[in-house]
Amino acid sequence: MIEVLDDLDVLYQPHPDLTTIEVGGVALGTPGVGVPRESLVEAQSHRVALYRGGTDIDSGYFDADGRRLALDEVFDDAARSDGFLYRADKVSYKVRDGAVVGFAIYGPHLSHFAHLASYEELLAAFGRPDRVRENEAYGDLMGYDLYYWGARKQVTWDAWDDRVSLINLGDFEGNAGP
Repeated sequence: MIEVLDDLDVLYQPHPDLTTIEVGGVALGTPGVGVPRESLVEAQSHRVALYRGGTDIDSGYFDADGRRLALDEVFDDAARSDGFLYRADKVSYKVRDGAVVGFAIYGPHLSHFAHLASYEELLAAFGRPDRVRENEAYGDLMGYDLYYWGARKQVTWDAWDDRVSLINLGDFEGNAGP
């Protein structure tokens, strides 16, 4: 297995074999409960109707009836059914039917791609995508989502900061084609 966090250059490949990679020691198909619990700081699950948090606020997860959910309950539900598991180091795992089906990498890991100073350099490094979606807000170009269907990969370019801001692999919307 190739550990992506140790060899981020594998993400340049137009068609990496996703069955041969892992992110943070977790491969696609790994049971959600197999994601190391000590690495997790947050989760998203269908049981959570409300998350309240912030400075000077008693943070917590709540179900539809307003009952506070313990963090372990949210982790367990997301890991055993459908949801997202978030690590402190800006890696997330998408879980469907109790198995990891996708990875998202963002934050400091992407400093590996800081030498890409323009959208054109991004295209030269990653290749031509199968689909590009422009992200706009109030008429301003915010960035691009580039989809590589054969790789089941999305690369997001932040046009304001001229940087790669997200790479996800696996079963995310848009990664497998129209």
